[in-house]
Amino acid sequence: MTDMKIDDFDYTMIPVDEEIESSVAVAGSGPALVLLHGFPQTHYMWRDVARELASRFTVIVPDLRGYGASSKPAERDAATYSKRTMAGDVVRVTQALGFERFGLVGHDRGALVGVRAALDHPSTVQYLGILDVLPTADTWEVLRGIDAKVAWHLYLMAQPAGMPERMIRAVAAEFFGSFLDAWDPDGSTFSAEVRQHYIDSSVAAVDSIVADYRATAGIDLEMDLQDRIDGRRLAMPVGVISQDWGSQLGFDAAALWGAWAPDLTYEAIDAGHFMAEEKPTEIARFITRLSERAEVSSVPS
Repeated sequence: MTDMKIDDFDYTMIPVDEEIESSVAVAGSGPALVLLHGFPQTHYMWRDVARELASRFTVIVPDLRGYGASSKPAERDAATYSKRTMAGDVVRVTQALGFERFGLVGHDRGALVGVRAALDHPSTVQYLGILDVLPTADTWEVLRGIDAKVAWHLYLMAQPAGMPERMIRAVAAEFFGSFLDAWDPDGSTFSAEVRQHYIDSSVAAVDSIVADYRATAGIDLEMDLQDRIDGRRLAMPVGVISQDWGSQLGFDAAALWGAWAPDLTYEAIDAGHFMAEEKPTEIARFITRLSERAEVSSVPS
């Protein structure tokens, strides 16, 4: 498997649970900022953004549980890859590095982990940045009719354990590579080496990736729906930046996120799904603006 590391970042393995460790890249100084990657990627997707922000923050970039160089425990039950469990990993990583509070920005799967971290640990997450995803409950509700084919992989990996893993393993490189290609507008975002790194890392993690997605159709959805019933909201400043998926699927992303986040800013971006790699400077500025907004909101009036 190709091993890619962010230049000038230090790497460490941090225990987060019994016999489970997170691989974490760290650099910089100042307040803690955690960056969480999406699918089918690793922490390496943040390389340009992370280096740009390391002059302002202590930038902490883990591989999620089940991805990259982090542990890939067998799916014992629904909780093994629930976003609550994965969010707990993130909190334990930051505590091990000496931070009780941190800003959190996630892309895709990482954003879903970030949302759960922010809901479960509101005094710990200072602000939340979200790249190109909807809340779990809303995702399933907007996928209707033929337009839902854009998310066909969600339905495949939602199936009971066994069949989806065997199907994906049979064509794993092609399966994961298809998303890197389909979601890259002009095919220029990834070098051949980076593309191969993501494919190799994903091929080595079929079971854990499927378990992560299966949780989203089960235990994660149940948590989101219960939170909606209970009226739980994201208490910190939240920034969302995304493509205009709503025009294709018929939803208002800002309105959907606004129902979860009273203190919300929403931005559209002219980029593909892999925006942190396609337009890293714009994403770094988005994160900086969000952190500055959080600083202002925390000042007593």
